[in-house]
Amino acid sequence: MRHHRCRGERRMRRARHCGGMTLSWPAGNDYVGPRAGTGWAGPRSGPEGRVGMQAMAGWEFWTVAGGLAVAVVAILAGAMRRVQTQAADSAASNLAVYRDQLAEIERDLARGTIDPDEASRLRAEIGKRVIEADRARTAAPAVGMSGSAYRLGLGLILGLGLPGTLAVYWGLGAPGYPDMELGPRLAELDAGMAGRPAQDAMLQTLGRARDAGLDQRLQAELQAASDPEALRSRYRVAFEAGRMQEAVRLQQRLLEVLGDAAGSNDQANLALALVAEANGYVSPEAETALRASLKADMGNELSRYLVGEMFLQGGRFDQAFRFWRPIAEGGMPGSPWVKSIRERIEEVADLAGIRYALPATAAAPAGPTAAAPAGPTAADMAAAGTMAPKDRQAMIEGMVAQLSDRLATDGGSVEEWNQLIRSLAVLQRLQEAQKIYDEAKVKFAGRPSELSFLRLAAVETGLIP
Repeated sequence: MRHHRCRGERRMRRARHCGGMTLSWPAGNDYVGPRAGTGWAGPRSGPEGRVGMQAMAGWEFWTVAGGLAVAVVAILAGAMRRVQTQAADSAASNLAVYRDQLAEIERDLARGTIDPDEASRLRAEIGKRVIEADRARTAAPAVGMSGSAYRLGLGLILGLGLPGTLAVYWGLGAPGYPDMELGPRLAELDAGMAGRPAQDAMLQTLGRARDAGLDQRLQAELQAASDPEALRSRYRVAFEAGRMQEAVRLQQRLLEVLGDAAGSNDQANLALALVAEANGYVSPEAETALRASLKADMGNELSRYLVGEMFLQGGRFDQAFRFWRPIAEGGMPGSPWVKSIRERIEEVADLAGIRYALPATAAAPAGPTAAAPAGPTAADMAAAGTMAPKDRQAMIEGMVAQLSDRLATDGGSVEEWNQLIRSLAVLQRLQEAQKIYDEAKVKFAGRPSELSFLRLAAVETGLIP
């Protein structure tokens, strides 16, 4: 894998995305996040869009392409040659017509059809036209294409046009790449993501392997650490100072101390430290933390942002768009990841083959929009945290019921079906969640990207995909 540059390749086989991000601790925020207005460029995984000299073996393609190129050059050369003679031919044709008209006047005069005065007037009128036509014929080579101009134009086509076309195709296309339907292509990308390097392997590749001695000292020191707030504070200091190995170990210890009480932000912060440690690469270990974060709160914006980065690195631009769109249109104002998403989501949509323009209202503070999934939001869940357990459960179940009824009657987006499945799983109503998932598979049959998105929800919630 190469991590050092971005370049365009064929849509849905590009495995890189241009951008850069510097990470810092934003004061007064529960997240460890990036500085506003910046971005990171991490290594990108996925199938290479460009093939090497093996593609030249596809002689059938190059034979057809060469034949088409020769035909196009011949057509252009013929059109340029015709410019040289078109004006002269037109003037000569006009002269012949005028000569015929003069002969017809003489015949009419001999037959007595017209009188001599009328014949003189007609001769004078046609004579003027003959003079004008003769001048046009004389000037025709000047207005047409000269021999030198013709040779120059043909030389530009052969010397620049054809090599330029080949260079553009070689950079953007994939000669020799076989036809592939969308389903197998997405499956290939998913397989590439599943087989991507682990955190330690990527750190070795980047030349940033962990210090074994530091690891031993941290493990010995942290065995006795049991104060969550102290661990959080040390994590923030280590992260801000760029000591990512230490930040990772501190956050891992925090999760051990918290156990089942660990929140969505705690998991997101571990993922963020892992991503920062690997120079922006979202490893399988970071993905595990992100899944745990989103299982606790599907609306966690930092986690959705990092999951989108993960899908970009794997070439799944369609999935990145689905995770990012609700944040782009209704994310927390002022969040640096929201700013980064809004700057890039239209390009991501284009790479996914989706027509999308960021609404003008997205730049203003807003709550969930029509494009965002309906149902319990992060704010709703935060409000529910202050209620008595019985009231909180009733509130959540009521919102889930509203979402379920609306999808049953009016339908909805794949994001809304995804949220309903996950919400039912959180409520431990797994049979109902399985039923909803099966209905969603029928609804989105024949749409591989949507089915892949739903299958991810099923796998993560313990359903039968």
